[in-house]
Amino acid sequence: MFKQPKAVYAVAFACVVSFMGIGLVDPILPALSKQLEATPSQVSLLFTSYLLVTAVAMLFTGWVSSRIGAKRTLVTGLAVIVVFSALAGLSGSINGIVGFRAGWGLGNAMFIATSLAVIVASASGGFAGAIIMYEASLGLGIAAGPLIGGLLGNISWRGPFFGVAVLMAIALLATVVLLDPTPKPDHRTSVLAPLKALRHRSLLTMSLTAVLYNWGFFTMLGYAPYPMELSAIKLGFVFFAWGLLLAFFSITGAPWLQRKFGTAPSMYGALTVFALLLLLIGILTDNRWAVIVCVIASGIVAGINNTLTTQAVMLVAPVERPVASAAYGFVRFIGGGLAPYFAGKMVDHWNMHVPFVVGAVAVLVGVGILSTGHRMLAVADASMAGGGHGTPDEVAGEVADEFGGAPDAIDFEKEASRSTQR
Repeated sequence: MFKQPKAVYAVAFACVVSFMGIGLVDPILPALSKQLEATPSQVSLLFTSYLLVTAVAMLFTGWVSSRIGAKRTLVTGLAVIVVFSALAGLSGSINGIVGFRAGWGLGNAMFIATSLAVIVASASGGFAGAIIMYEASLGLGIAAGPLIGGLLGNISWRGPFFGVAVLMAIALLATVVLLDPTPKPDHRTSVLAPLKALRHRSLLTMSLTAVLYNWGFFTMLGYAPYPMELSAIKLGFVFFAWGLLLAFFSITGAPWLQRKFGTAPSMYGALTVFALLLLLIGILTDNRWAVIVCVIASGIVAGINNTLTTQAVMLVAPVERPVASAAYGFVRFIGGGLAPYFAGKMVDHWNMHVPFVVGAVAVLVGVGILSTGHRMLAVADASMAGGGHGTPDEVAGEVADEFGGAPDAIDFEKEASRSTQR
């Protein structure tokens, strides 16, 4: 894993910074609300604009990368993140930050849609080593994001935004210098292909399950910091612990459960426990320590479910991987974007308890929808065990990409292999 070209390390470093962005703003949400005189519902739009733009952009990233190549798509995404994260730090209003976070989401979609593909194409030691490198970068980024956000946010709420801009600028320079041009795919991807793929019941079932799960996930991520009433640095440590558990169990716990119990039973359990934790947060919102414990514990089941859901999509989708990944990413990020916005409306009309209870109900509805596809998941598990639905390493390529991206990783590996043979 560690004997890799410098280009792989450059992209891996960029992956760490990119995935930091998921939890980076959590510790500064209360500070933003107070210092910019914004309501929690207004501040929640930082998630909404970021995720909705990411969702829509997922439909176009395959179309773009199939025309200009992975490296150019990667570099463009990095540049967009640098510009808009810096502009967010310079902004003086909540509306300005929300708008710049939308631009950040566009860059992030372009980056994560090609990062794993580039690592696979550039890595030495085979596909498995590239996957481990990507998983390590993903886990480190998810865990470190809230901690870095808390440390920099303790100085100023602008700190996390400028921090990302500087780190991404370094990653951009390293990627431009160290990464060789990547070959273009053999065929171009249609923008409408992901939308057409949702006509397949299996993919639609998994996507609807994911969108309801994401509703609960981003409700917790966007609103749990408020009832904790902690400083930015303390919030950073809480979500750092959450991120460590999420990363660890996504890599180790999920594969073990899948092998022992199967995909569907493991997902039923993970989703149900996550819904119960959300319900406890909703009931015990006024108890700071109860909220803290539930949030940290949710990292375990969130990590398990992220991996199992992504793997399940790749197992049951009757379309090629890039199309399935784009369709799935589009649908689930819409849920993640809308949840914080509507959670804010619920708080404004009722109280802080309601969004978490609604989030729990949404996740349980997702379990119900998933149960309608129990048979297809059982068949997919059996096919995978028998080697008939992709090798473990191929599935791992999508398991690693829990937050929606790298749809062309397998294709790039095959293209690189063909180039080597020629």
